[in-house]
Amino acid sequence: MLKLLATFAQTYTYNTDVSNTAEGGIGVVAGLIGIGVTIFLLAAMWKVYTKAKQPGWASLVPIYNALIELKIVGRPWWWLLLMLIPVVNIVIAVIVLNDLSKSFGKDVAFTVLLFFLPFIGLPILAWGNAEYKGPSAAN
Repeated sequence: MLKLLATFAQTYTYNTDVSNTAEGGIGVVAGLIGIGVTIFLLAAMWKVYTKAKQPGWASLVPIYNALIELKIVGRPWWWLLLMLIPVVNIVIAVIVLNDLSKSFGKDVAFTVLLFFLPFIGLPILAWGNAEYKGPSAAN
């Protein structure tokens, strides 16, 4: 029985060394692209925060960035607690993104862009001609 298990283990042992295969190179390239996109989005969020007269570095600090974003759009701090509830957090995210769009003078179509393609929408807010109009939820 033990010999049968050893044979089975040898037969189904996978080669985990992908350092000199095509798959290993693709993984490295995908990782570098991911890091590049992340840095690009962080830079865009930094610029959006500074346009809203908030410290740009706040976009880099987890949880604090959500508090600042709630401040930018004019929502109360306790909405952060709603962001911790599954399913509710998706609804809250859409509302906050819509408020962010309105705070920069954009419409609902721009909210859809921010939700589904943030790597396109955020740079438009950051480096485009959009100006911060003030917290939209306060209106």
